Amino acid sequence: MLVLGIETSCDETGVAIYDSIQGLLGHELYSQAELHAKYGGVVPELASRDHIRKLIPLIKQLLAKTNIKSNEINGIAYTAGPGLIGALLVGSAVGRSLAWAWQIPAVGIHHLEGHLLASMLEPSTPSFPFLTLLVSGGHTQLIEVTAVGEYSLLGESVDDAAGEAFDKTAKLLGLDYPGGPALAKLAERGNPKNFHFTRPMTKQPGLNFSFSGLKTQVLTTWHSQKLKNEQVKADIARAFEDAVVDTLIIKCRRAIKQTGLNSLVIAGGVGANKHLRERMEQFTQQIGVELFYPRPIFCTDNGAMIAYAGALRLAKGQQEPLEFSAHPRWSLDF
Repeated sequence: MLVLGIETSCDETGVAIYDSIQGLLGHELYSQAELHAKYGGVVPELASRDHIRKLIPLIKQLLAKTNIKSNEINGIAYTAGPGLIGALLVGSAVGRSLAWAWQIPAVGIHHLEGHLLASMLEPSTPSFPFLTLLVSGGHTQLIEVTAVGEYSLLGESVDDAAGEAFDKTAKLLGLDYPGGPALAKLAERGNPKNFHFTRPMTKQPGLNFSFSGLKTQVLTTWHSQKLKNEQVKADIARAFEDAVVDTLIIKCRRAIKQTGLNSLVIAGGVGANKHLRERMEQFTQQIGVELFYPRPIFCTDNGAMIAYAGALRLAKGQQEPLEFSAHPRWSLDF
């Protein structure tokens, strides 16, 4: 089965073709980062308009690169939520319309399910059940994945997600948008011994997260410095990153002990963070747990994960009626 995947939940337009036998055949991704940079964040209306402008050309480009004709596509999967309502409607409308025109089934995919299954696109994949740390701009969650469609929420952020905290902290330090990657790059030059921030919610039981207080600590520390040069800024960035990574590892350790699972998947945009990957590899090796994560381009929003999840759903006979809808807020049915 050849499935065309479409991802337009926020500020990245992603398309991919997945073959249920041969695997991923090709993917294309367009980032709107440059468009939104001057505003310091995503402008929903501009995001929607840019998806309209880019989506069809990207699909044509993908078909040409893979040498696949439209009449060879067997199904279409599109992100139906959660995300920006305008952006979601673009992908949903295009996906459902193409499916109607090509007389093939279409299915709406939960964005988070795409992230949960993204590691399945790699040569080495986890076996069910496994524990997933989903860490992105909008979500920080620990989820037990028993099978496709069977997910148990173990813990989540009660305020800012880790990726959101990265972005907001970067803005406090005057870094350019997108802030998270800029802060991580700056942290590489930081001295980890010069500053120390708390590891929030780690001295109390449970698997929930809280990162909003770290922003306040960063702001207070930065304003208290008499010398505000780039090295001091790098040192603060490193201390912030260390605090987030340590917190994530502490919570993962608790979740592994609680569930008894021996496979850990790191998913979501923050999963591309080099420091997080290095520390997670050390941690899992020490406790004898297998670690899996998608390649960095599949950690951020992409069409490949939607195409893969769609192939699984379509194979089970799931499909949408002609009427389509988008869900800016959508539970994963925990």
